[in-house]
Amino acid sequence: MLTGKTVLLGITGGIACYKAAELTSLLIKQNCDVHVIMTKGALEFMTPLTFEALTGNKVHTDIFDKDSGTEIPHISLSGKADCLIIAPATANVIAKLAHGIADDMLTSTALACNCKKIIAPAMNTRMYENPVTQDNIAALGKYGWEIITPDSGRLACGDTGKGKLPSPATLLESVIHGISKEKDMKGLRVLVTAGATKEDIDPVRYITNHSTGKMGYALAKCAAMRGAEVTLVTGSDTLSDPLFVNTVHIGSAKDMFEKVKEYSDADIIVKAAAVADYRPKTVAADKIKKTDADAVIELDRTDDILKYLGENKKEGQTLCGFSMETKDLIANSRKKLEKKNLDMICANNLKVEGAGFGTSTNVITMITKEDETQLPLMSKEQAADEIFTKLLKLRLK
Repeated sequence: MLTGKTVLLGITGGIACYKAAELTSLLIKQNCDVHVIMTKGALEFMTPLTFEALTGNKVHTDIFDKDSGTEIPHISLSGKADCLIIAPATANVIAKLAHGIADDMLTSTALACNCKKIIAPAMNTRMYENPVTQDNIAALGKYGWEIITPDSGRLACGDTGKGKLPSPATLLESVIHGISKEKDMKGLRVLVTAGATKEDIDPVRYITNHSTGKMGYALAKCAAMRGAEVTLVTGSDTLSDPLFVNTVHIGSAKDMFEKVKEYSDADIIVKAAAVADYRPKTVAADKIKKTDADAVIELDRTDDILKYLGENKKEGQTLCGFSMETKDLIANSRKKLEKKNLDMICANNLKVEGAGFGTSTNVITMITKEDETQLPLMSKEQAADEIFTKLLKLRLK
């Protein structure tokens, strides 16, 4: 997702700098060009050789490097960077950056950068919570830096509290979110529903379906990476909450319906969740007596969320639903498009290999009032991108 991008990784003198090696490896696997800048403090914990072996690039440690020839390293690096991430960031370097001090290679490069800038504080809890440090972090936020909040837990010094550097995977997600896609959805509010709902029969059993929520989560992450303000209403309890998304967990279809109504003023709504269509209802005592069964369960239909959204569609709002069919895919999906007053419906044929529930891929036909676009087998993340590109085009009509 970062092919062709240039990432500057700043490493400062904290014990957590060992995690920077794994972050570097993860960035390289994303096919980006990584250049590492280490402070003098960082050199006390790790050697440049580790990062030079991983990146294939010279590690920069000295602003007055005599081997740089006629090139001015901190200017040339800052000029070609798509992203600067400093992880870990000590209280000292945060204070310098907050006040424009440029007295080494890292702070000088940072001051010259006009690219996306991310900083991940990591230090002792008392140092992190010190009002001076908090003021400096707030200042960086005001100046456009993205702040990655540290994790809580046992620190290297033996204390327990906030100050741990988040996992390299989390740091990578921040970089991907920041620079992997054009922010063509900035300013839009997006609501996505995902995952199966559950309708309780009793305290032990419930009715559900095979939906995993993967498609909805891919849609939410994609919209966030493209700059949208995203709310994800989900019944999934197996997938991790995506970063940079307001994730709202629900249980039943009624719970989802209520939350969708709460966020129904979004500019784009994509209902990707497969809800349980029926809920158990109380069975009259006389009906139980008239049968030899051990238990009797009667079912009521759950709320039709798409129907509600179509009937209460706001001006300028774009609605997208999903249709899962085993036959007459286009005809049945088009009927649903018209009946529910949708702008687009994404149709899945459950008999096609690689499509439907539980897979990491999908085969989708995007259907609008004017046309049909069949997508080939692709990852759900790629499909999500295609869906939002199509929805954005619809909004321009």
